[in-house]
Amino acid sequence: MARLLSLNVGMPADVPWQGRTVHTGIFKYPVEGSRTARRLNVDGDGQGDLGGHGGEQRAVLVYQRQSYDYWRDELGRNDLEYGNFGENFTVDGLLDDEVHIGDRYRIGDAEFEVSQPRVTCFRVGLRLNAPEMPSLLVARHRPGFYLRVVKEGEVRAGDEITRTVVGRHEMNVADIDALLYLPKRDVAQLRKAVDIPALSPGWRASFQDLLTPRTEPVVEGWPGFRPLRVTRIVPESSTIASIHLSTPDSSVLPTPQPGQFLTLRAAAQVRSYSLSAVSDTGYRISVKRDGAVSTYLHTKLSVGDTLDVASPRGEFTLQDNDSPVVLLSAGVGVTPVLAMLRALADTKRELWWLNTTRSAREHAFRTEAHDLLGDLEAAHEHVYYTAEGNRLNRDALAKLSLPVNASAYMCGPAGFMDDMTAALRDLGITDVHSELFGALPAINPGIVDAVPTTPHQPGGPVGTGPRITFARSGLTVPWRPDFDNLLELAEACDVPTRWACRTGVCHTCVTPLLSGEVQYQPDPLEPPAAGATLVCCARPADDLVLDL
Repeated sequence: MARLLSLNVGMPADVPWQGRTVHTGIFKYPVEGSRTARRLNVDGDGQGDLGGHGGEQRAVLVYQRQSYDYWRDELGRNDLEYGNFGENFTVDGLLDDEVHIGDRYRIGDAEFEVSQPRVTCFRVGLRLNAPEMPSLLVARHRPGFYLRVVKEGEVRAGDEITRTVVGRHEMNVADIDALLYLPKRDVAQLRKAVDIPALSPGWRASFQDLLTPRTEPVVEGWPGFRPLRVTRIVPESSTIASIHLSTPDSSVLPTPQPGQFLTLRAAAQVRSYSLSAVSDTGYRISVKRDGAVSTYLHTKLSVGDTLDVASPRGEFTLQDNDSPVVLLSAGVGVTPVLAMLRALADTKRELWWLNTTRSAREHAFRTEAHDLLGDLEAAHEHVYYTAEGNRLNRDALAKLSLPVNASAYMCGPAGFMDDMTAALRDLGITDVHSELFGALPAINPGIVDAVPTTPHQPGGPVGTGPRITFARSGLTVPWRPDFDNLLELAEACDVPTRWACRTGVCHTCVTPLLSGEVQYQPDPLEPPAAGATLVCCARPADDLVLDL
């Protein structure tokens, strides 16, 4: 008979970690007597990051005595005590390869249902002072699991655990965990997993994504950078110029998806610019003069020159469906949506073109866009000049009676896109897509009091290793071997980063690799797709350009 050996709780607290502060509830300690297991957690317990832990689907975390014994031997640790893995219930029995998703158990006066494996994140490594633990828990098939509270009630250490229901398809916790995090997935098993009603919605959605084939075309680009020749330079407004590029031998280029961008080297720096027009023999980028690189392109570049260019990329792309389309842009943000407009040249879809800029003098592509729109059967054109007091805001959008089933695509300054996103959703339009050329918003779970800082060279001695370029941040840094991985280097430079496990499991840190090669230490449990890297466990093998 399985038994509850220890009941552990702990409230979230701020703890120091690598020079930062983490708000976490990973520190759990045994308590005497009974506690009530409620829908969201056990009395006296809490979670610091409710986006990844806690809530109805993850109310109670379970770990087994047998796994404690395993890790004491595997890690050579004699200091592991119940609660150290962040679990609420330390149990005798209920092994990960025996318990099924959807199994129900009666413990004390309460009843529980197994909802999903443990979420792998860095905090278990923080608690155990063993950063590799998130990866080891998955690789050794000992993650532990969460319970949903089906019937609230009192529980206490010593209670017997009785299974009352066997989960549909009898897929055990260890297999479900491996199905998400490890390679060589079995499609039949994925189909069974999404058919388990007790599996938490987040995990079911992840498996459904793995079953859903990509429907958008994949652009077959080229590795690294290649030279493209400047064939024309055309002023588009007082501040924007278009640069036409083709291969030196006029060979065919891959056709990008409307909305994608090019990354290029110029003036010894790396920058990205939207494609405003494409053909199979040439690309057009359009550049606003507002910095050192753009000034170089405006004033020093000549027809016949070559630029080193990476292949087209970007996820801000026009989706192939029949819904009405709303294209919104501000300033030079017109460039990717102009490419979308050109791709809609033969469309029957109803289309709204909403463009705002300071004045007619700074209005790029006015004639080109107007002519394209004039050839469409159901196009609506609206231009807003802020210098004349005309602003594209919620009130302006409300007057247009946009259909709520429209797909909206927008590009412009961050504030403009935030305001437009909120306004569109307030008006009932939820299918909203946007492009952000600067650094992506950071994902640093649990980190508190982080202050955004302009990326900079790291403190300490100047490195002598390969040159690491963070393309979105406009920063190039020589590698130093005292950094364990690229993620640590990015953090030392205050480059915005995205991560969760920090050991190559969750793929939150996956980053497009524009050029160069990396080496992994440790190896990720599942390698990323070609052209990408996991910065949390990667080190440079040569010069790199990262889309960070």
